[in-house]
Amino acid sequence: MDLRGCYHKVRKLTEQICSPLQTEDYVVQPVADVSPPKWHLGHTSWFFETFILKPYFMDYREFDPEYNFVFNSYYETVGRRVIRTDRGNLSRPTVADIYRYREYIDEAIEKFLCEEPAKEIKELLILGLNHEQQHQELLYTDIKYILGHNPLFPAYSRDYVSPEKAGNGGRFIEIKEGIYEIGHNGEGFCFDNELARHKVYLQSFEIAANLVTNREYLEFIDAGGYQDFRHWHAEGWDWVNRNRVTAPLYWHNINDAWHNYTYAGLQPVNWGDTLCHVSYFEASAYASWKGLRLPTEFEWETAANRFDWGLRWEWTESAYLPYPGFVKAPGAIGEYNGKFMVNQQVLRGASEVTSPGHSRITYRNFFQTHLQWQFTGIRLAR
Repeated sequence: MDLRGCYHKVRKLTEQICSPLQTEDYVVQPVADVSPPKWHLGHTSWFFETFILKPYFMDYREFDPEYNFVFNSYYETVGRRVIRTDRGNLSRPTVADIYRYREYIDEAIEKFLCEEPAKEIKELLILGLNHEQQHQELLYTDIKYILGHNPLFPAYSRDYVSPEKAGNGGRFIEIKEGIYEIGHNGEGFCFDNELARHKVYLQSFEIAANLVTNREYLEFIDAGGYQDFRHWHAEGWDWVNRNRVTAPLYWHNINDAWHNYTYAGLQPVNWGDTLCHVSYFEASAYASWKGLRLPTEFEWETAANRFDWGLRWEWTESAYLPYPGFVKAPGAIGEYNGKFMVNQQVLRGASEVTSPGHSRITYRNFFQTHLQWQFTGIRLAR
């Protein structure tokens, strides 16, 4: 692997994602789950500084010792940090400061990679690149939330084109009962939550070859799905009523016509498009209304070679838990996934804003059940 080439390619893409933004856009944090774009830019640089340069690059001088407090996300091992909800209050460091920080880190990594790093350091670098790719997707989704909750609905880019829906109709794929292997296998990078590979027994089932569309979901809305408690988990029903949820995130009923916010601004809903921005609660309620269910993550992975995937992160019926034989790495890196294996639901697949080369069938994404801001959709099973 050409580490230097991969490093520069990944780092450049992060800045390209931010290039349509105005300076004011970099600082906004409308809700706790959304981080300001400038924080993402700083945090991904901090990762390389903290886990590569400071411990392994002789005579490296920290850019600013206070940045550890500002850009540490959740690593208790590394020290104190700004509370997540306060990231939007950081008017300093400035956007210009953070771009200088990125340049400083990139120059240091360039010098560091003049010599071939040891195997364990190379693995950390590859983890850092995958970490930045995760934040590239978060940048896209956070930017959409920031601009999509501005009352002017400003466009991120008029040139952005969403992928077209792959039409397979209502076809279902049958999977025979049996014992199947789950988890990452072979060469190449994976996160620790994809290990260890293990066997599961599955009853025979069928899984939809196609994702749910906007038109199909509109039928649920028009049938009073958001007002019918029978299809909702108790916690989901509380969430719907407490937050007065009546549609997917970014949908707006204007003069009896549905519109949704897109990267190109507010547009009429394209009914043939793949449904997006629904919570697990909504996905589960829709499946119940259809007399169907969501697939488990093991069913999804077993069937994944048989259909196109990648448009949406697909909610599954599986709680985010460790696989048999899962082992957390020592130190701060061990905090990457393991400590989040509670009160979250697994999503599989990828999305239209997943970075190139970052998706694979064994990838396990995870979010809380009420969240809509990711590119989340629905695939049904029975």
